[in-house]
Amino acid sequence: MKPYVRLTDPMVRDRGRLRKATWDEALDRVVAGFRAQVEKHGPRTFGMFSCSKTTNELNYVAQKFVRSVIGTNNIDSCNRT
Repeated sequence: MKPYVRLTDPMVRDRGRLRKATWDEALDRVVAGFRAQVEKHGPRTFGMFSCSKTTNELNYVAQKFVRSVIGTNNIDSCNRT
């Protein structure tokens, strides 16, 4: 059996075991997990750390996502190091 690589084949956990999934299923699980945690604990429990080695555009999209979609300002990067 060919081993799956997460970059080409998303994997999801069912009953403690990883299995191949579609991208839609994997992303739906991410959305459901984020939504459940924000509803249970509030948006301030979510945080994001971005990398200074990525582009300004990608860092902008990351902070925009965290602020607009999640509803928190808890975002940091290692730009000052």
